[in-house]
Amino acid sequence: MPQILLVDDDQAFCHMLIEYLGGEGMAVSAVHDGETGCREATSGNFDLVLLDVMMPGISGIEVLRHIRRHGELPVLMLTAKGDDLDRIIGLELGADDYLPKPCNPRELAARLRAVLRRSGGKQEARSAEVAAGETLSLSSAKRVARWRGEALQLTSTEFNVLEVLYEHAGQIVTKAELANRVLGRTPARYDRSLDMHVSNLRRKLGKFDDGRPPIQTIHGIGYQLLRA
Repeated sequence: MPQILLVDDDQAFCHMLIEYLGGEGMAVSAVHDGETGCREATSGNFDLVLLDVMMPGISGIEVLRHIRRHGELPVLMLTAKGDDLDRIIGLELGADDYLPKPCNPRELAARLRAVLRRSGGKQEARSAEVAAGETLSLSSAKRVARWRGEALQLTSTEFNVLEVLYEHAGQIVTKAELANRVLGRTPARYDRSLDMHVSNLRRKLGKFDDGRPPIQTIHGIGYQLLRA
């Protein structure tokens, strides 16, 4: 049973989610302030954090920063409806997904399962193959990517983006295909979450000797991982 940490100061909302998600096969523990959220999120006892942005004291954004300084635990952010700034900041800091509040509990459960599934790794081990010359290597079995031999510190979603592009190195992967493979959904018209994950990934990768970034945007279509 997945262990979910819910960090939200709305206790009635927390009680509702504990009951609903419990019926969906998830064990939810709730805390109601950012300080406790920081402590519990880095305790090693949870598989995923469901994190509200708007909290008194330490905000959800600060809790996310704390989590990312200590590891790659999957995080799904709950943002105020229409608050694009918090959503963008959360994705830039490495949140795996987001959902506006108030949210449909059924959709939330589906999003949580998708994030947990993506972060769980592959059941079948595959040997690492070189996709971009000898510069970039990736092991799905170990969920480790290396750039010039150095391990990259990627969130689970960033790793999954890179893995799909890696599998199709030298080919164009459409945004729709990448979003369905990585996020488990077709992106809405103004949903920029996939673009933010790709942007974060680009920052963590290096460049080829000729200065080209390994991930190219094919405008109006999708992305391509170049071969060196």
